[in-house]
Amino acid sequence: MKTHFDIENIIEKGSITNELDYDRALIADRKLRLLAKESIHFKNLRLKLRDIIEKYESSEWSDIDKIDNHKLVESEKSEHIAEQERLFIENRKKTIRKKIKELDLTQENLASILGHKSKTHMSELMNGIKPFTLKDLIIINRLLKIEISQLIPMFLSKEDQIKVKEAVKKLDKPKVSFASDEFVLS
Repeated sequence: MKTHFDIENIIEKGSITNELDYDRALIADRKLRLLAKESIHFKNLRLKLRDIIEKYESSEWSDIDKIDNHKLVESEKSEHIAEQERLFIENRKKTIRKKIKELDLTQENLASILGHKSKTHMSELMNGIKPFTLKDLIIINRLLKIEISQLIPMFLSKEDQIKVKEAVKKLDKPKVSFASDEFVLS
């Protein structure tokens, strides 16, 4: 289940294929701008990401004749979703940092507990550059006593929501219903 942007996957592919990943890439670029001051790894990651962003902008936004109302609406919706994801990741980071501080731990201590050797990797996880594993989040939940809903994004892609709704409808069980997300991931 893809609930948020993974920079390394985009860099591996070498391209952005949709508006939501474009908006996610723009947010990641801003995060990497700050992190690049700390590490050459982040600087190199940002350079690669910026090249991919520029390619997408050239192919999707440079021809004014290709920009219609549908594209603008899609862009606005994607911006909103990417911003909601950014806020979720930022709140999760603040919550984790607050709890580790309360317990007189450091981010490096938490990395060690999770089995991560690299300070850079832990920074990528905390900043949403790389996704936490489910195992990491369960350990953080139990160790730091943080509600799981503050650690795991509780939204589904539009496609997943449609599939589940269709499956529920086919069951024809009036007592079974599916609650849609407040916003939908494309």
